[in-house]
Amino acid sequence: MKQAFRHDKITGKRADQIGLINEILEEYDGQGYVLTLRQLYYQLVGRGIIANEVREYTKVMKTLTMGRMNGLIDWDMIEDRSRRPHMDYAVLGISDALQDTLNQYKLDRQAGQEWNIEIWTEKDAVSNILMRVSRYYHLRLSINRGYTSCSAMYIAYERIRRQTALNGRNTKILYVGDHDPSGLDMIRDIVARFFEFEIAHAVEIIPVALTMAQIEEYNPPPNPAKINDPRASQYIAEHGDESWELDALEPEVLRSITEEAVKEHLDQDLFDSVLSQEESDKIRLEEIITDEV
Repeated sequence: MKQAFRHDKITGKRADQIGLINEILEEYDGQGYVLTLRQLYYQLVGRGIIANEVREYTKVMKTLTMGRMNGLIDWDMIEDRSRRPHMDYAVLGISDALQDTLNQYKLDRQAGQEWNIEIWTEKDAVSNILMRVSRYYHLRLSINRGYTSCSAMYIAYERIRRQTALNGRNTKILYVGDHDPSGLDMIRDIVARFFEFEIAHAVEIIPVALTMAQIEEYNPPPNPAKINDPRASQYIAEHGDESWELDALEPEVLRSITEEAVKEHLDQDLFDSVLSQEESDKIRLEEIITDEV
């Protein structure tokens, strides 16, 4: 929804950029995506509208704020995933609760599978894209926000150890991160921590994105490698002086890459049979709700 709280006079290049921003946001809204500021910025960079520079990022942020505050850009088409309010669940009554049960009904879609599959990422900004995959396939999505913490690793250790003990399933972690000095080093760090927790034999870390092959195929706009990063020298020696962020990939491309990685380790027939049972159960549940109400 567009709603104005200011009445600034916006003309010239800023007005033109607001028009281009709206075109991009409407394009992705049509695909069911809500972009973050950073994803929008990379769309403008990737289309050659602005340069990939810090000052341009700041300009886009200011233009976006001005456009929304003046009722020129839809508030619902941009999200800030780092600042989310929380409120406990409540219903209007029994019929409302029963309907929620029907809407949320889902079997364990990974039941019987050979592997326990999880998706891990360093970036909360792309979690809305990855959730399309994790929710459909009923996979755990872990958002580390950079290097994972000791507490988060211990929780992962407990979970993986329990999975292996209960059903003999080892875990495959599909990892999604930036292609930069720290982003690549985070994979090494996770592997080292699993060795430290003495659970590495039950876990395989599979880098899903970003890879050099994907960078060559999709050509996302590069950034200079962060030379102040203590891992920069080794990174530059191996990959050159450019780095790439996940946010620069088209959302649908990242979703597709992640889903294909999941399918590589999935028994599709078994998965489809669980989906079929789920649909049958929901029909029965709907009949029960109709009778009760």
